Amino acid sequence: GLCLLVLRVFIGVHVFLVSCALPDSVVRRFIVRVMCSVLGLLVRQSDPRLRGAGARVFIANHVTPFDHNVVSLLTSCNTPALSGAPGFICWSRGFMELGVTGSRAELVDSLKEYSAQQGNPPLLLFPEEAATNGRAGLLRFSSWPFSILDEVQPVALQVRRPLVAVSVADSSWITELLWTFFVPFTVYQVRWMPSVPRRADERSEDFALRVQELLAMELGVVSTRITAADRTEHMKRLRHTAQRLPFAPGGHPGCGTSAWALLWGSLCVVPPSLPRGAPEDVRVVAMAQQVKEVLPHVPLEVIRTDLVQTNCVDTTIANLLEGRVHFFPENKEPGDLPAPSTSQAAAASGIQGSVPAPSSKPAPKQFAKSPVERHLSLQERKRALYDYARR
Repeated sequence: GLCLLVLRVFIGVHVFLVSCALPDSVVRRFIVRVMCSVLGLLVRQSDPRLRGAGARVFIANHVTPFDHNVVSLLTSCNTPALSGAPGFICWSRGFMELGVTGSRAELVDSLKEYSAQQGNPPLLLFPEEAATNGRAGLLRFSSWPFSILDEVQPVALQVRRPLVAVSVADSSWITELLWTFFVPFTVYQVRWMPSVPRRADERSEDFALRVQELLAMELGVVSTRITAADRTEHMKRLRHTAQRLPFAPGGHPGCGTSAWALLWGSLCVVPPSLPRGAPEDVRVVAMAQQVKEVLPHVPLEVIRTDLVQTNCVDTTIANLLEGRVHFFPENKEPGDLPAPSTSQAAAASGIQGSVPAPSSKPAPKQFAKSPVERHLSLQERKRALYDYARR
């Protein structure tokens, strides 16, 4: 892998120079595509006769930071730069700079003017606005790409590679490029779909939802309502949880096999005292004991059942604390806290009132008189429960 990486970095410089020197044409695309195959970047397409059949806007799902480069190897198209400072890096990555730094409305107006000029190549847009591995579902499509023209052509992208997951959460485009050079090959499958016109009196939001459903059916995944902003907030929450939990080595967030994990391609961290090759039942028992230490009122069988599904300590704790897994609390000894009926009540019992001393458990309080105390956020209650569990 290291030998391939060094060799392909050297070859990649030549590919970049050739792509800059030659004008956009069929000959250039053929030469660059052959050179990219040497870099381990294999591009396949299906139904090429549908490619660019009168459509001026291509709509594709987003898998890697190089989706627009791959599609441009098959047909002439431009992708506007939506984030990042304009300059050499933006240009070298193949983005089109429009000079628009304002709102989405200004961007749409600029793209309408661009599409009105017949000599310009079609636009390639990614309404998800964030990359996923494409195995579980599609992020909710933004409506602004469907406000440009009344007809779009969906393009379904699928990416697979051996050994390393595609589109790992929080990885940069440089990291993705180095992994592409490191592994033997990365296969991009591009499937062209028929153009989809806007229906009479159809809003852009409904048009976007309809195209999203068509792409999801073509890819064999679900059409979710999770937005790119939800993705960003979820990753922040996972990083915050990983920093506070003692069994998330290296600060990596746990993820399990939930829909979030399948969308982002995250890797769940096994407890450090447990080897990766341990039998599945032994690993589940060991992880269940760790969850039991943090949440002693949760029945062990409930913990094991959820761990079988998530395969991750962090995710199971989050599921129990946030009420996604229902259970009947185990009986406590006379001196212990009264057992709450739900996991949210368990979190609330650890924070209501003042912060306890390090050597004592959170004491039960009566109903708080202050509105501030009564409206403590769930995140603060969870934080107090984590602090108590550590003690």
